[in-house]
Amino acid sequence: MTIEDISAVMVIEKTAFPIPWPEQAYRHEILDNPNGYFIVARLRPAGAHANEIKEGASPRNLFQRLAGRVASAPAPRAIIGFAGLWMFVDEGHVSTIASHTEWRGQGVGELLLVTLLREAQRRKAIFATLEVRVNNAVAQNLYRKYGFTEVGRRKRYYQDNGEDALIMTVENFRQPAYHMQLDALEKALWKRLEIMEIGD
Repeated sequence: MTIEDISAVMVIEKTAFPIPWPEQAYRHEILDNPNGYFIVARLRPAGAHANEIKEGASPRNLFQRLAGRVASAPAPRAIIGFAGLWMFVDEGHVSTIASHTEWRGQGVGELLLVTLLREAQRRKAIFATLEVRVNNAVAQNLYRKYGFTEVGRRKRYYQDNGEDALIMTVENFRQPAYHMQLDALEKALWKRLEIMEIGD
């Protein structure tokens, strides 16, 4: 994510969350937080497919490649999702994930999550954590798919309605078995993305 991306990110932010982060929060993450890692997913031009990327390419590389191919797309539509990771010593904390309303349920959020988990691995995290609304079953199912389990609850965590947050963690994050699980899930995700038709 760059400063130039923030206006498009805010369009998604305001539709995804009851109390959106202010624009200044993203400026801080990009400019002033060395322990933050914030990314965007960009709309693929019509006719471009994930299988154009070499076998074993990371989602991060896909985002970088797409960034140079959507210059002609309208700015609010170019970015279809974003996510953020904070590193707290040896903890990789997923701080936010959101996708554009028109692209939900098509693997955008999942690809963003995989990218954050790979970055946490790169930064030698021992475990990964996040908070999620108690009533957000869709997000919880995705996180469980990637090895997150409930380890606690923050009472009345969300200010808009006083809803509790589940604290979810991948505790075996550095174990070879989890790496194999993540590899298999990522490979299956790429297969899904290869058949997606995304245009503007």
